[in-house]
Amino acid sequence: MEIRNIGRSGLKVSALCLGTMTFGGVGRYSQIGNVQIKGASELVDISFENGINFFDTADAYSGGLSEEILGKALGKKRKDAIICTKSRFASGQGPNDSGSSRHHIFESVEKSLKRLNTDYIDIYMMHSMDMATDLEETLKALDDLVRQGKIRYTGCSNYSAWHLMKALCISDKRNLEKFITYQGYYSLLGRELEFEIIPLCIDQGLGIMVWGPLVGGYLSGKFTRGKPFPKGTRVGDNEKTNFIPPVNREKAFTIIDKMEQVAKQYNVNVAQVSLNYLLSKPGISSVVVGIRKKEQLLDNIKALSFKLEAEEISELDNLSNPELIYPYWHQNMTGVKKYI
Repeated sequence: MEIRNIGRSGLKVSALCLGTMTFGGVGRYSQIGNVQIKGASELVDISFENGINFFDTADAYSGGLSEEILGKALGKKRKDAIICTKSRFASGQGPNDSGSSRHHIFESVEKSLKRLNTDYIDIYMMHSMDMATDLEETLKALDDLVRQGKIRYTGCSNYSAWHLMKALCISDKRNLEKFITYQGYYSLLGRELEFEIIPLCIDQGLGIMVWGPLVGGYLSGKFTRGKPFPKGTRVGDNEKTNFIPPVNREKAFTIIDKMEQVAKQYNVNVAQVSLNYLLSKPGISSVVVGIRKKEQLLDNIKALSFKLEAEEISELDNLSNPELIYPYWHQNMTGVKKYI
């Protein structure tokens, strides 16, 4: 397993990260996965056996049960693991049970530490932007927790570029702990991250964690053009769960057709090509893979067993290029060079 630094920080993580949204299966998350302690322990063991030291969770996943199961599955291996968890979304019915206020962050960290059965969290992220809380309040709270030793690094997920840059500027101005990582949606069916977030992260030294690399199974290679998606799959049940990012179906299958051709060249599958493509992109520290079964995990690990040629990456780039919005079409028209 390849080990990479998260941005310009000294923290080293595996190129693949085990995502645990599938752990717990409570409420709407039952559509994602229902992995309990036995299955989770098996996935954690396989991860370590194959060089994966990075584990991603959040207090919102199954109401905190994902964190609890991960903590139990890690057990004594916790010292060898890098854990990333998050807060922002509702953890109760009270007016202060959500958001990025000092009050909610402090309470959320204590609960996550208890559920994960650990004294510290390696990376603590804001799961989404909270427009009702001043960013400086959020960043001061995170800085205090780093100084207390309860969290070691900070990051954010799903921020827009200007929110991220504002946070970095506040941290710089106030001498507060800076984010070292950004977690965002990035796939061959959704490359909008390249417009601003990836160039910003490269410029400012943040490592990027990718969520949704297979788009909930769209890029698994299991689905066929013109046929309905099977019920019981994340893609097939998306109208009920709304867990899959927007996808242009016709464009998706055109890209998948090309990936199938590439996959045959290396004797691999479409999912492995999808992951390999993302890992070849600049700025990417780790790709989070959500797993329900050990076979899926072992299959995803093989995504690092080959290296796509530059020409193949370019062909996939051309097929999956997102439609340019302003000012990017103007920059493209006037010869401004893309950052990545």
